[in-house]
Amino acid sequence: MSTYTASSVFLKTLVDAGITHAFVNWGSDHPALLADLERQRAAGSNSDGAAATRPEIVTCPNEMVALSSAQGFAQATGKPAAVIVHVDVGTQSLAGAVHNVDRNRCPVVIYAGASPFSAHGEHKGGRNEWIMWMQDIPDQSSVVRQYMRHVAQLNSAQTIPGTVRRAIQVATSEPKGPVYIWARREVMEEDISPSLFDSLSLSKPLEIWPTLSPSALAPSTASLIAHALVSAQRPLIITSHLGRNRNAVKALVELSSLVVIPALQVCPTVVSVPSSHPFGLGTTFLTPRPPGTPEDVDHPYHHLTTADTILVIDSELPWIPSIPYQRPSPSARIFVMDGGDPLKTTMKMSMGGGGIGEAEVVVRADAEVGLGQIVEVVKGLLVKDVGGAQTSREQRAERLRRGHARRLAEQDQIGASFPSSTSPSTLSSQARITYTVPALLTTLRKSIERVTTSQGKRTLVLNESITNFPLVWEYMRPEGPIGSEGGLSMISSGGSSLGWALGGAVGASLGGRSNGEAKFDLIVVIVGDGSFMFGVPSSVYWMARRYDTPFLTVILNNGGWRAPKLSMLSVHPTLQLSQSPDSSIHQLNDNVQTANGDIGGTDEYPLTNIPGDRLTTGFGPHPPDYVGIASAASVGWVWGTKVGGDVSPKALTVTATTNATVDGETEKLVGGNGECAKADWDGGKGVLERAIEEGIRKVLEERRSAVLDCVLEGI
Repeated sequence: MSTYTASSVFLKTLVDAGITHAFVNWGSDHPALLADLERQRAAGSNSDGAAATRPEIVTCPNEMVALSSAQGFAQATGKPAAVIVHVDVGTQSLAGAVHNVDRNRCPVVIYAGASPFSAHGEHKGGRNEWIMWMQDIPDQSSVVRQYMRHVAQLNSAQTIPGTVRRAIQVATSEPKGPVYIWARREVMEEDISPSLFDSLSLSKPLEIWPTLSPSALAPSTASLIAHALVSAQRPLIITSHLGRNRNAVKALVELSSLVVIPALQVCPTVVSVPSSHPFGLGTTFLTPRPPGTPEDVDHPYHHLTTADTILVIDSELPWIPSIPYQRPSPSARIFVMDGGDPLKTTMKMSMGGGGIGEAEVVVRADAEVGLGQIVEVVKGLLVKDVGGAQTSREQRAERLRRGHARRLAEQDQIGASFPSSTSPSTLSSQARITYTVPALLTTLRKSIERVTTSQGKRTLVLNESITNFPLVWEYMRPEGPIGSEGGLSMISSGGSSLGWALGGAVGASLGGRSNGEAKFDLIVVIVGDGSFMFGVPSSVYWMARRYDTPFLTVILNNGGWRAPKLSMLSVHPTLQLSQSPDSSIHQLNDNVQTANGDIGGTDEYPLTNIPGDRLTTGFGPHPPDYVGIASAASVGWVWGTKVGGDVSPKALTVTATTNATVDGETEKLVGGNGECAKADWDGGKGVLERAIEEGIRKVLEERRSAVLDCVLEGI
C-alpha cells in the first residue's frame, strides 16, 4: 500500500502555496488527512526531527471559532490560513464567521469533506457509517456560496495542485476573501505513488499562480481628483479599511497634511488614520445623535454635511443617506476609490448608498498606488499655488489642530472621571460599583502604556464592543495598522456576526509569532458580555492554553444585549397603549404622559428606562459567571476577576473614615478567587487599575490568559 494519498498532495499544496496553519474540526470525511499528518510526524518533518506537521494543525472544538481564528491570523499577518471542517454540518457550523470573513475581505481557504459517493465497496473510503447517508445533501457548497469568492470541488489527486492554487489566487487577490473547496472521501483517499507525489508537488510552481497586481488610477483621474482637492474650500477624506495596507496610511497622511484635508474613519476595521494626526476627525459609526444636540463645528457630521469635495477610499458605507445631518450637500463633489469592489456588488444597496449614486467618479484603484499618484499631482499644483488657496489652507489647518486638541482634552477629562460608583459615605446594606466606558478605557490604555515594555506600541486590541465601538476607537487611541511600529493597533471583524474576537485573538497570537519572533507584546480583547458568550469561550480558552496564546479579555458588562434595545428606541422611542400601563411602568418612567382624549384615551410612555430583563434583552437575574467559564474551560489556567457590581458590607469595608468622609481606604473582594485589593476610595479607580495591571502581568509574566469582568451601568 502506498504511503501517499490525494490528501498528501492537498496538504503539500497548501504548504507550497504559503499556508502555514490549519484550524481544524475533524470528522468522518478526513481519514486520509489524519493518516498523512501522522505519516509526517513519524518521519520527523521539521529540521530538528521533532514530530511536527506542515501545515501546523490547530485543533478547534468549534467551527465558528476555527474560522474566527483563521481570520485573526490573516488580519495579523496579511496571509491566509486554512480551515478544515466536517461535511455539511461543519460547513453550517462555521456560522456567522462566514459573513465576517466575507465583509472583512479576509483571505482564508475553507476545506470540507463530503459524504462518499460509493456504498458497495467499489472504492477505498466508501460509505461505512450510517451518518454518511444523512449528510449527503444535494448541494453542500450552496450553504456558503454567496459569501465565497470562489467555490471548487477536488476530483482527483492529479488536479489538486491546480485547483487549490487557483482558489488561493482568488482568495488573495482584491477583493480578497474566503474560498471554499470540497471533496468526496474517495477522492481524498486515492493512493498515489511516491514518484507521482513528488512530480505533483513540483509540477506547478507558485509563480504561475500570482496574486493580481494592485490597480492604479488613470492619469486623467488622478489629475481630476488632485485638482478638486487642492481647489476645495472644505475637503474631506473618508475611509474604513485603507489601513489593511500600512503603506496606504502613510500616503493618506501625506495627502491630508499637504492639502490640509480632515480625515474621518467611518465604521473602521483597522487603523487608517492615526489618533495623533492633527487633521484626523476621529471615528464614527454613524449612530444617530440625541435629539436637541447642538451643532458642533468639530463634529464629523458637520464636516460631512458642509464638505464641498469628498474623497471616499476603501469604505463600504461613508454615510447613511436617510439621516439628513450625515448626508453631504447635493453640490458636493464626491470621488469613490476602492481597491477591490468600488460598486459594492455583493450588497443589495438602495440608491445613494456608499456614495456611489452621488459620485462624480467611481474607480477601482489600490489605495497606496492611487493616493501616491494623487500626491504627486498635488505637489506640482501646490508649487504653482493653483487656486491661490494657501492662506485658506493655513487657516483650515489651525482650526483642525485646535479641534483635535480640544477633542483629546475633553476625552482626558471625561476619562478621568469616575462618577457612577457608590461612595463609602452612602453605604447602607449594599454598595454598587459601576464604571463608565470612557473611564474604564482610559485606565486600560494608561495601564498598558505603564506596564508593557514597549509602552503599548506593540499592543494589538481586538474590538468587539458593539454599541461601544466608537468609544473604544476614541479612548484607546490606536496609532497605526499592524506592523507599523507607530503605536497601539486595533482591528475589528468587519462584519456584524458577533463572536469573532475571542477566536480572533488566538489566531492573531499564532500569526504574530509565525515568523519565529513575537510581533505583539500584548493582545487585548475588548468585548461586551453578549459578544463574550457568542465567542464560545468554552472552546477558545481551552485553545489558548493548549497553543500558548495568552491574551487579556476586558468584558464591558452591561447585563445583556444593549444593541437590540437601542434599535428599538430608534424606531419606537415611545409606546402607546389603549389602556393605562401597569404601575411598574409608572415607576420606571416618572414622566409618563397621558393623552387627554386626543388619541382615544391612550397612554404614551417612553421606553428608554425599561430594563433589559423586562425587554428580554437582559441576562438577569442570574447572569453567567464569565470568569468561571473561562477558568473551567482552561482547567484553572485562566486568571480572572470581576471588577465592580453589587458589594455587600462583608466584602466592602471602610477604614479610617470619620464623619462620613471618603478619605479612607476601601477593601473590596474583586475576584471569585478570594483575593482582595485595597484602594483609596476614588470611585473604584484604584480597584480597576490594580485589576487591569494584575491581568496584564498575568499575560506577560506568567503567560496565562486573564479575564476582567468590568461592570457598567445596566441596560
